[in-house]
Amino acid sequence: MTQSVIVQVGQCGNQVGCRFWDLALREHAHVNKKGQYDEALSSFFRNCTSGALLTYLHPQAVLIDMEEGVVNGILQGALREVFDSAQFLTDVSGSGNNWAVGNLTYGSAYKELIVDKLRKAAEHCDCLQCFFLIHSMGGGTGSGLGTRVLSLLEEEFPDVCRIVTAMYPSAEDDVITSPYNSVLAMRELTEHADCVLPVENQSLVNIVNKISLMSHGTKPGSVLRKDSAVTSGQGSLSPTEKPFDAMNNIVANLLLNITSSARFEGSLNMDLNEIAMNLVPFPRLHYLVPSLTPLYTLADVNIPTRRLDQMFSDAFSKDHQLIQADPKHSLYLACALMVRGNVQVSDLRFASPTPTDPKMTSTFLLSNNTPIQQSFMTLRSFNIFLLLSFQAHLHHYLHVDGMDQSIFSESLSSLNALIDEYHHLDATKARLLPDAPRLSIAR
Repeated sequence: MTQSVIVQVGQCGNQVGCRFWDLALREHAHVNKKGQYDEALSSFFRNCTSGALLTYLHPQAVLIDMEEGVVNGILQGALREVFDSAQFLTDVSGSGNNWAVGNLTYGSAYKELIVDKLRKAAEHCDCLQCFFLIHSMGGGTGSGLGTRVLSLLEEEFPDVCRIVTAMYPSAEDDVITSPYNSVLAMRELTEHADCVLPVENQSLVNIVNKISLMSHGTKPGSVLRKDSAVTSGQGSLSPTEKPFDAMNNIVANLLLNITSSARFEGSLNMDLNEIAMNLVPFPRLHYLVPSLTPLYTLADVNIPTRRLDQMFSDAFSKDHQLIQADPKHSLYLACALMVRGNVQVSDLRFASPTPTDPKMTSTFLLSNNTPIQQSFMTLRSFNIFLLLSFQAHLHHYLHVDGMDQSIFSESLSSLNALIDEYHHLDATKARLLPDAPRLSIAR
């Protein structure tokens, strides 16, 4: 049985990661009625007892943050008995929303400790298959230390697949330095990751708003149940919920779906490393657009039954993507459409109009397509040129040992080159097959 390790870095990475563990434990408890330690559990958990009966588990995870708040919350919350304190690495001062502090200062100071914790996590695995790294792009610890951890994973475990889930800031992000942090982090993701699942905050906001409309009955028969998976487990979208809880839970559900084939048996299961193997035809173009359908399964909304072919069409719609890029007029380099639930293989092969139970069936899509360049162009336009032209806030970065202005130039050049590569593929497609039919996308 193969195992994977999840590495959570920064506030956002730890919040998303811990929501994933919460959902995964609930899912396993629902399936594993006898509470026995089995192969499904061993893919992401290790048993800390010698007996056959399950007493307690430890997630195969490393949690890193340069502030103590989130980690302390975990130690005091519902998952306090699940994690071992040896899995945590924290500081008290934070990275000050500065990529250079996270990557260079803390990355150097804590390098040996980080490598030690990664090695210990790997030693608990009989057959280590994959590292999942979860972090944000806008903050200092997530973007800076997160990408430093990514490079350490490549150094220490070069043959183990590295899949990154990265949360990208919106244009209205309240962190003034997030454009710097995001562009600096992008270079590291392009150079050191095997595959990246980009998730944009604005897309998450849009999805949460749609679910909120459902909860207020704007669609006939729509009711948001109290045990909704889109909330943080406290009940419903109540005033006690923090604004980002529902957004983080959507990302956690994405990870839950992606890892399901490693955690449970299925008729057409895949290894996690097959994601990078089959969906990344060009090494640098390893950014995969995630899509979830139906969206109302995230909130367990009671809604009329959907047909399987409708769900397939929805998966290719921009309204179900976790980034803002429009795939309608795009070149698909590769894509994987995956279904969870009580669905027959024959129905999948023929995109059957078979009715499905929305509570039992969900579809998610990972696509490697060229319109993702739109998101990168938007990221580049987040005042990065204005900030650089006036050298605003640069002194906060340049006073960090090992940081100089050439790193900014090289990171921006790397982003420009990535955009050009996607644009070149689009242009090539247009020249070679000017009249080729495009994939029909549901609006």
